[in-house]
Amino acid sequence: MKAVVLGGTKGMGRALARCIAERGDEICLLGRDEAELEKQARDLEVRGAGGPVAIESCDLRDPASFGPALDRAHAALEGFDTVIVTAGVMGGDQPSLEVDDEAVEDLLRVNFSNTIQFCEEARRRLLAAGGGNLCVFSSVAGDRARKPVILYGATKAGLSYYLEGLDHKFRSRGLRVTTVKPGFVKTGMTAGLSPPPFAGEPRPVAERVLRAIDRGRPVVYAPSIWRFIMLVIRMLPRAVMRRIGF
Repeated sequence: MKAVVLGGTKGMGRALARCIAERGDEICLLGRDEAELEKQARDLEVRGAGGPVAIESCDLRDPASFGPALDRAHAALEGFDTVIVTAGVMGGDQPSLEVDDEAVEDLLRVNFSNTIQFCEEARRRLLAAGGGNLCVFSSVAGDRARKPVILYGATKAGLSYYLEGLDHKFRSRGLRVTTVKPGFVKTGMTAGLSPPPFAGEPRPVAERVLRAIDRGRPVVYAPSIWRFIMLVIRMLPRAVMRRIGF
């Protein structure tokens, strides 16, 4: 695997990049914090990455950076076959978002429109090379509208819809799209939040995601129990969803 990872310096992206490095694959990290990119690149090299780990500047808030960053990653790796997107924002809790228009705008732009623009840049390059893997982190929050995550969940629902459409249209041309739907995972993004039952740890979740990429699975829930939890949640009547706080 020659993988380009956007968001590989923190949380799930870092855990997934480490799993990739430890089996000897090649990696290029994309991000906006050059010092942190450099630090993580050296860590991945020590862990066994299959060559020097390249780093390139790319900011999910700046669509103008997407194409050039992917082109530089292509040059550094002499081609890539996998693009992984773990970057995103929570934007704050639902009550905070309801009174903060700027935070809402940032949440919608970063998690939805800009992520899709980045994926479009990646899609074009992967298809031009004959195909490959596009793995993007969405969330179980996009499976059913729920009171605590209305705005965040809306961005993830739209992203999941887009990724499913990509898989329908382009799998026959060699593009394997994997939509990752994590439940609660103990990372920096969820720091300060009370973990619910079945909260996941980054390493086991990353291992599950990497297996899904290798197998070309279109959707993966991680931890796996969230597939069944969300199946039940999706079946609940609307009247019940209005009454409960989940």
